[in-house]
Amino acid sequence: MLVVGTAYDRVAELYAATFEHALRDMPFDRALLGVFAELASDPVLDLGCGPGRLTGHLCDLGLDVSGVDLSPEMIRLARTAHPDLRFEAGSMEALDLPDASLGGILAWYSTIHTHPRRLPLAFAEIARVLRPDGVVLLGFQATERGYEAYDHRVTTAYRWAPDALAELLVPHGLHTVFRMVREPQENERGAQGCLLAVRR
Repeated sequence: MLVVGTAYDRVAELYAATFEHALRDMPFDRALLGVFAELASDPVLDLGCGPGRLTGHLCDLGLDVSGVDLSPEMIRLARTAHPDLRFEAGSMEALDLPDASLGGILAWYSTIHTHPRRLPLAFAEIARVLRPDGVVLLGFQATERGYEAYDHRVTTAYRWAPDALAELLVPHGLHTVFRMVREPQENERGAQGCLLAVRR
């Protein structure tokens, strides 16, 4: 995971500038984040928050939200952009949070760089820090079956079939209640997926 953090350190400024206003042109993403905000209870975590653009959006939707990211440079940018919110560098496989302390976790394209063999570790940690009935919203690039590696612009990433990803959640008490795949927009390289799961 150190490789991923270092890779994003190198492109943090460009990434922040490129995606600063991207949500304005993504109505489906805004709608899904709105559903998450309605279902989650405080506090919530933006896991893999990058420069904090979605953390700020969730705050605007009324949530008590903080952010965690592997990249110290991303965290620096997030703190600069959102000085009233809490951001910490850390790994999704070892969150510095008590058991059952969160009502929601947003993992928006933040698990895509995790090797499939390590993904259960991340999902176990997500389940550990979620309260019963807490929700997690995952965003990812989609494929039709299983998973496949692809040449992400920053570092190696994986596309997942929603059903295959949902199966990995079940052993950790995370049960999918909504799944969606949408066609790519003009600036996207393939289909995009999401899962909304509840901690049982």
